[in-house]
Amino acid sequence: MADIEAVHESERDVDLASTVGPLRHGPADPCHQSGQDGSIWRTSRMITGPVTYRLSQLDPHRIRCQAWGPGASELAAGLGDLLGERDDSSTFAPEHFKLVEAHRRHRGLRVPRSGRVMESLVPAILEQKVTGREAFRAWRVLVTQHGSVAPGPAPAVMRIPPTAEQWRLVPSWDFHRAGVDPKRSRTVVTAARSADALERCVDLSTDAARRRLMSVAGIGEWTAAEVGQRALGDADALSVGDYHLSGVIGWTLLGRPIDDAEMVEYLEPLRPHRHRVIRLLEVSGQAFKPRFGPRITIQDHRAH
Repeated sequence: MADIEAVHESERDVDLASTVGPLRHGPADPCHQSGQDGSIWRTSRMITGPVTYRLSQLDPHRIRCQAWGPGASELAAGLGDLLGERDDSSTFAPEHFKLVEAHRRHRGLRVPRSGRVMESLVPAILEQKVTGREAFRAWRVLVTQHGSVAPGPAPAVMRIPPTAEQWRLVPSWDFHRAGVDPKRSRTVVTAARSADALERCVDLSTDAARRRLMSVAGIGEWTAAEVGQRALGDADALSVGDYHLSGVIGWTLLGRPIDDAEMVEYLEPLRPHRHRVIRLLEVSGQAFKPRFGPRITIQDHRAH
């Protein structure tokens, strides 16, 4: 029996998979697993302690949450934020036919607000300037090694993410074995030292939160946006500097490649919904970029 069990009811459609999907960092994420019945298992470290929780879609308006551990009550109290209740798409009025159709078909898509800054920041740092495959492996290895056992009946592979203090104390050789170069590992440790101030970004405006995040050495616009999209519920956070994103936007919506500057200009009329545009293209399966030109080479930092 769960320590806490609740059903979140919403007046609007909410699609569980597409809403919380961005919180997963790779198919083997030890903090996010999918059950065979379609439920989603997640772990988190709340202010009041660790929690394991299982989310199940009951119907288009209802999500059941079962939670175990000291942080269960806190998680349940913030369930609405996690499921995007604060996300307001009422002013989103795209003109491009692909976006109009995607928005019509995916009314349940929301931008989540987990409220856990470090749990989005560390994997974003690990994803800087490397392939997703490399970053996902690093996150899995480090969380499995330095996280703690998840409470409740969680799948065996799941772990609670490390505390800020644990991230600060990860030995350099463990980062090395996980394939994380010195620049990214220094950024993780530096951020961990300022974790209390960074967690308080949830109480700031989106602009102020972005400035605070970017005040940490090694955190730029791309990383701050990745955190905003997940921890802060920022539907406008655009990941400028992403290796693929401008190309995807250009080819999908304009039929040609564009660079970051053109992407920012093109999406300007869609503020404050620029991240929503990206998510709609992703979940609708329309995001497109031709496969040509050089690919990013996977770097094995363990070999050096």
